[in-house]
Amino acid sequence: MIRHLVRQDCGSCHGLTLKGGLGSPLTAEALAGRPDEALLATILNGRPGTAMPPWRPFLTEEEAKWVIQWLKDGAPE
Repeated sequence: MIRHLVRQDCGSCHGLTLKGGLGSPLTAEALAGRPDEALLATILNGRPGTAMPPWRPFLTEEEAKWVIQWLKDGAPE
């Protein structure tokens, strides 16, 4: 379910292959070295003044942490 959310909802801006689009790429390479805490804050709180919405109403903190790890692992099927 969460994988589908990432591919469809996140993919609408970050590209269906997560290699970038309106939003930045979400590939393992692009996220390498980015602190999990910063990514978690972006997912849950969004980025004011940009198209990145807050996902806190839809994802728990644990689910958002799972998404981060899944993306850093290369988004395996």
